[in-house]
Amino acid sequence: MNQNKNLKWTIIGGGNGGQSVAGHLGIMGFTVRLYDIIPETIDKLNEQGGVFVEGAVNGFGKIEFATNDIEKALADTDIVMIVAPALAHEAIAKACAPYLVDEQIIVIHPGATFGALAFNKTLENENCSANVIIAESNTLIYACRCIEPGRTRILGIKDRILVSALPANQTERVVKLLNIAYPEVEAADNIMVTSFDNTNPIVHPTTALLCTGLIESDRDWLFYWDGFTPSIGRFLEELDQERINVGKALGLDLISCREQYEFEYGVRADTLAEAVKQNQAYSEIKGQHSLDTRYILEDIPMGLLPLASMGKLLGVPVDRMEAVIKFCEYFLHKDFSSNGRTIENLGLENMDAEEIMLFVENGNKCYNVG
Repeated sequence: MNQNKNLKWTIIGGGNGGQSVAGHLGIMGFTVRLYDIIPETIDKLNEQGGVFVEGAVNGFGKIEFATNDIEKALADTDIVMIVAPALAHEAIAKACAPYLVDEQIIVIHPGATFGALAFNKTLENENCSANVIIAESNTLIYACRCIEPGRTRILGIKDRILVSALPANQTERVVKLLNIAYPEVEAADNIMVTSFDNTNPIVHPTTALLCTGLIESDRDWLFYWDGFTPSIGRFLEELDQERINVGKALGLDLISCREQYEFEYGVRADTLAEAVKQNQAYSEIKGQHSLDTRYILEDIPMGLLPLASMGKLLGVPVDRMEAVIKFCEYFLHKDFSSNGRTIENLGLENMDAEEIMLFVENGNKCYNVG
């Protein structure tokens, strides 16, 4: 494993985050390649030889190559960073499984809720024998948008993101390598911390649902600055308290969503609504014009549903979470509850809080008797 700027990175995903990560790493002088399934993106990146980045970072990030050949993308690389919607994690894990090799580090950036657990379970199901380390971050390091293939705008870089490995005894190794490029990365105690620290499912689905009038209008609007009203903010702080309570049942001491804005963006405010309004990195993020948005389609089944599932397993009330999930199912006529991440399909259904925490710490499943 390389320990310096010779570190080789493979970025899986050519969207907003993937191209921004690849471009920034290229600007920093790392060897980077990018995998995506969209031919136009691959062709443009190979034609240019990299990604133009503007905003908080400016420059041209050279990449080694872009490809839709996963075997080529994974060959002779050190860090495989998955920067893709959580809905694609299972398919990506299946595609990677035959070609991963010992000592590679997989970083799911971000992991959504229980991303490392889901990825690990898929590799097990695919009989992947490679001895790899799977890690996840709590959030994407950038607020960013892809202007067009080969050109991104980084609106802001978070002051801190958390990363942990499965098992947690490998976290120090992963963070040390990531810090070569990203000093903002800090070690979390375990993947439960990074998963519970993901506040997208707290902030996104309810706000989108309650802004249906704006979404289905012809008006151009800003998701956070127009859509995040004081009443919505108050409800989300109560929803966030359910997340914190579920974490407490696992022995986690979590900070609130409002406090996260202070750590990640340096924003200090008395309420969540005020914190969101003061975050300049959100100033250009436009509102959607369809309820078929990842803020619901991803953040419910891959975010809020697994949080609620864990709460029910541990006997913690999650009434607001369940209400938001159900209303989103009603509005979109979709079955998130059967198709999303749950304790059952993550392989944790017969475990209690102590057993779950032991598993994420050392990677071994042990069951209490009696």
